[in-house]
Amino acid sequence: MSRGGSPGRWERLSDARVGRLGTVRPTGAPHLVPVTFAVLGRRRVCTAVDAKPKRSTRLQRLANIEHEPRVSLLVDRYDEDWTRLWWVRADATARIVGEGHEFDEALESLAVKYTQYRDDRPEGPVIILAVDQLVGWDGG
Repeated sequence: MSRGGSPGRWERLSDARVGRLGTVRPTGAPHLVPVTFAVLGRRRVCTAVDAKPKRSTRLQRLANIEHEPRVSLLVDRYDEDWTRLWWVRADATARIVGEGHEFDEALESLAVKYTQYRDDRPEGPVIILAVDQLVGWDGG
């Protein structure tokens, strides 16, 4: 397992299409959801509340971050050839942003990565992750 922020780990994180965002509920219980995301430079990652069907835009992950901003984002690859397996986890401190330059930058980065967001931009808010540590493993 590597704890460094090696370029290969950042590239895998950046190229991944879906991640799992782990937050902590106020009760201390873990909360894990799949998310789309984009890397904003070497130490920041963003995700947004988008129009995919949800009961509300006031999501549990937002309440969790307000209570405990430490989060993890996990991306991985599975293959029947286990020498091709890998995972990367970004441990980070999260902030919720609803407007301004950082909000606009996040939405633009998401639209560049995901064609679905080009015509149907998320209305937000966005979550900005300041990555404290990048940890990874690969089977090769």
